[in-house]
Amino acid sequence: MALPTVAIVGRPNVGKSTLFNRIAGERISIVEDVEGVTRDRIYASGEWLNRRFSLIDTGGIDDIDAPFMEQIKHQADIAIAEADVIVLVVSGKEGITNADEHVAKILYRAQKPVILAVNKIDNPEMRSDIYDFYALGLGEPYPVSSVHGIGTGDLLDAIIAELPLEEEEEQADIIKFSLIGRPNVGKSSLINALLGEDRVIASPIAGTTRDAVDTEFTDQTGQRYIMIDTAGMRKAGKVYENTEKYSVMRAMRAIDRSDIVLMVINAQEGIREYDKRIAGFAHEAGKGLIIVVNKWDMIEKDSHTVRQWETDIRDQFQYISYAPIVFVSALTKQRLHKLPDMIKKISQNQNKRISSAVLNDVIMDAVALNPTPTDKGKRLKIFYTTQVAHKPPTFVIFVNEEELMHFSYLRFLENQIRQAFVFEGTPIKLLVRKRK
Repeated sequence: MALPTVAIVGRPNVGKSTLFNRIAGERISIVEDVEGVTRDRIYASGEWLNRRFSLIDTGGIDDIDAPFMEQIKHQADIAIAEADVIVLVVSGKEGITNADEHVAKILYRAQKPVILAVNKIDNPEMRSDIYDFYALGLGEPYPVSSVHGIGTGDLLDAIIAELPLEEEEEQADIIKFSLIGRPNVGKSSLINALLGEDRVIASPIAGTTRDAVDTEFTDQTGQRYIMIDTAGMRKAGKVYENTEKYSVMRAMRAIDRSDIVLMVINAQEGIREYDKRIAGFAHEAGKGLIIVVNKWDMIEKDSHTVRQWETDIRDQFQYISYAPIVFVSALTKQRLHKLPDMIKKISQNQNKRISSAVLNDVIMDAVALNPTPTDKGKRLKIFYTTQVAHKPPTFVIFVNEEELMHFSYLRFLENQIRQAFVFEGTPIKLLVRKRK
């Protein structure tokens, strides 16, 4: 199920990125007291009162030489198109400006919930100055100091109150998967080839697909799938059209709704640096993953080509070594029949449950094979391991001291678990906790 989206908008230099970082809980957006610093869309997840949401910082200025008002309109347009709730940030130090009024008029016509945040209210004496902002016609202004965190709790309360109600989970027996990748790698053509009919417009022009498109189908065994096509993701700085500015956000939302992600690479173009970034989105989201090398029929091959590609992929994508690789052609339908079986198998691995007794036997064997590390004469002790979640499979390891668990030893334990239980296609999470 896709998370609701909160967009932070406003004119330059009112503290949007600082507020974004405060809500996200980490310093993600670049913050500098200069107009136009945030040039690209920045995305993160936020949580308040057990409600999770996607957060988008729309403060970037694409071209600081362009007409000022036109840039603000573009930012507001993006927010209107994508957000469930919009936070308009203004500056309490400067009061209402023409640019604030311009954005407010656009948002007023949007017919979406708009929360007005008056930023830079750093001391109580300044709170009396916020009432002028009622003139924007967007309801109650919320005084905040994003630098000091003052008032952000009240602001988040207001945001949560406007989020759409949580939908019930879709039927558990349906496997949802999406295709992601750079523009023009053949995602829509792959969907058409898998379905055997032109359910999605396919074009060789990069960026044809603007929206995520859901298609439900059933295979010969009766397994039901929902396939989600996504707009191609373009590297930051290479995005020119206004509609492309939020294609990454739509792809991120598609990943969020998916159980399994097919990372599509163009065999003619080879692996690009941004392919690794795109795959990282799915990996960090804990989704199942398949690396699909498309247009395999379009390149010259010899007896070593497959092995060379596999070696290169494993070298370039070391963090997703668990992901299977398949070489396909949407045009000739070469090896496409393998994809549904792979997806089904990965879904089974994602939902696999391991009994604590068997799991602890594997961990103890691993410790016997490779003793736990020591630090300053103190040795790590592993008391107990148990599985606490699935999709992705998540395990908690109880130890004497958390800081004694070196990341390299944690990786060793993950490899031992994978060898014992075969979690191909899905990330697994190992959490270390001190036994109480």
